[in-house]
Amino acid sequence: MKTATAFLALLLAAPLFLSAEDARLAPPKDLNGYFPFDPPASVEAWEIRKEQVRRRILVSQGLWPMPTKTPLNAVIHGKIEREGYSVEKVYFESAPGLYVTGNLYRPANPKGKVPAVLFAHGHWQDARLALSDPLAVRREIAIGAERYENGGRSIQQALCVQLARMGCVVWQWDMLSDSDAIQIPREVVHTFAKQRPEMNTTENWGLYSPQAESHLQSIMGLQTLNAVRGLDFVLTLPEVDPDRLAITGASGGGTQTMLLAAIDERIALSFPCVMVSTAMQGGCTCENSSLLRIGTGNIEFAGLFAPKPQGMNTANDWTKELSTKGFPELQKLYELHGKKDHVFLLRGEHFLHNYNAVTRSAFYTFLNQHFKLGFEAPVLEEDYEPLSREQLTVWNEEHPAPKLVGDEFERALLKWFTEDSSKQLTEASATPEGIAQILRPAIETVIGRSYADAGTVEWELADKQDRGTYLEMTGTLLNRTHGEEIPVTWRYPKDWKGRVAIWLDDQGRAGLGSGEVERLVASGVAVLGADLLFQGGDPVTQTRVVENPREFAGYTHGYNHALFAQRVHDVLTLVTFLRNTKVGSHPSPQSVVLAGSGQSGVIALAARALAGEAVDRAAVDTGGFRFGQVLDYRDPMFLPGGSKYLDVPGFLALNGDLPLWLAGEGKEPAGEPAEWLAE
Repeated sequence: MKTATAFLALLLAAPLFLSAEDARLAPPKDLNGYFPFDPPASVEAWEIRKEQVRRRILVSQGLWPMPTKTPLNAVIHGKIEREGYSVEKVYFESAPGLYVTGNLYRPANPKGKVPAVLFAHGHWQDARLALSDPLAVRREIAIGAERYENGGRSIQQALCVQLARMGCVVWQWDMLSDSDAIQIPREVVHTFAKQRPEMNTTENWGLYSPQAESHLQSIMGLQTLNAVRGLDFVLTLPEVDPDRLAITGASGGGTQTMLLAAIDERIALSFPCVMVSTAMQGGCTCENSSLLRIGTGNIEFAGLFAPKPQGMNTANDWTKELSTKGFPELQKLYELHGKKDHVFLLRGEHFLHNYNAVTRSAFYTFLNQHFKLGFEAPVLEEDYEPLSREQLTVWNEEHPAPKLVGDEFERALLKWFTEDSSKQLTEASATPEGIAQILRPAIETVIGRSYADAGTVEWELADKQDRGTYLEMTGTLLNRTHGEEIPVTWRYPKDWKGRVAIWLDDQGRAGLGSGEVERLVASGVAVLGADLLFQGGDPVTQTRVVENPREFAGYTHGYNHALFAQRVHDVLTLVTFLRNTKVGSHPSPQSVVLAGSGQSGVIALAARALAGEAVDRAAVDTGGFRFGQVLDYRDPMFLPGGSKYLDVPGFLALNGDLPLWLAGEGKEPAGEPAEWLAE
């Protein structure tokens, strides 16, 4: 009882003052926010952080675990030979039925193993096939952005030809909906604006639907997978040196460059253009996905490549402040690894958003230096004769374009990814190793917080009342680490037995009026009720979104936690406070239990899955809820990734053999939750 009395004294002694406002009440962050990078103090600290961010990228892209790598079935045809290089047409399957199209440039007389460069284009429509208007090229020459009237007509071909002449294999492929990648239309890939009721279903859904987001299926994820499989394809070519693989690209291609370099260790040199910035992170639907940039951003994505050679540039766009905001921090990170000279910035704020001849020359020179190609620096681009659309296009009579396109293709493709992922994750959940190495890290990323990272929590007392057999105290728990507040009410029996029950109810603290709470308090169990985020008033029926008229969850949830996740954070804060409040040398209370029903039952189950043994017992009623049932991305129970990792049974798998009273999942348990929690 000494510990119990001391714990009560601690609660009563809490300071009485008004706290700062919860940081989560501010408007949600969007792609135009500020995304600074704070370099770590040591390489060891960076390795921990690096793994967390790398996992966030993979999870957000639907690549944790990596989809089964099915046969590429690559077809190479239509070889065109030019002075010093050749161009071929290529298509392969990154997943069954999903065709990646592009051109393969090869040096005419390769000597031994040669480097390979992957070239990801940005938002130049029909980038690989189009030729610019001659007058537009002359304007570019006049401002110093291009060198040649012929070669300047295609910055895409110009880069590929020059690299092939320098002895490199170059793979340039189409982004989805561009050039020969015709299976998903541009209106879906780049200009999606409104939810499609016919694609928003619990089965056979389409992209952008709550179901797709719940399974982490997105345009950006498909493009990232295409980049990974493109690297697989390049490595099938016998002349390619696996130790000298590079990637470059501008704008949306710069985004793809950063992501592939961050997640695929095979890349040895990276050169993302006009995209590394603390400002705008990428405005297109193809550059955003749920979960991707929560607590991180493009500067840190670039940092994941350290200490390997990496170059980047600025222009008169969102990258214009990079030399003072972001790049110095990247230099510090590289310096931490003893490789400060491995990161390079080309200043070009006098140019518009582009991948012009000046920047291309900087890339050639950087590549020449680090891959030891033997050319005199700086490397200047030479002129060439561009090929026409007809000469470059992949599809013809002998190689017809795929017939499965549009909505039908979209549904079939997502179904394959769903089934493949389900099979892999079901197998992983059957072993402790699979749960520890695949399922738990993924769910921690989806929720966005582990119990170990719950934060430092303090208690503010607002009022206390003597209710006869118990004391009732109201106040606020303050999570100082994350800037969060939780209004709480304690019912503290005067004959306390050392146990605290966290009682979660969809009405928040108002749920403490139940008969079960009365029975718990009468049995000597202290009960802690809380208003989780946006509880305590009228129920939330529609969650907040960013000020973007396009109905894409990734614009909000790529930068902000879902409300469900934030409420799980609150429960972890409650558990952390109870477990880390010290009275002398003894922790108080002696036992922490957790209860929840309705929507709060699923929140409780998720929190217990992450808190593990910090919660001695949990009593939850899920009501049979599944994230896969949610058909509105503004529903309070919407959770990006919620369905992918086995839905509610995934949280159950993380609970393992810990004591759990479970209702709503089939066979109903005996007795009442209060009775079981008080045992």
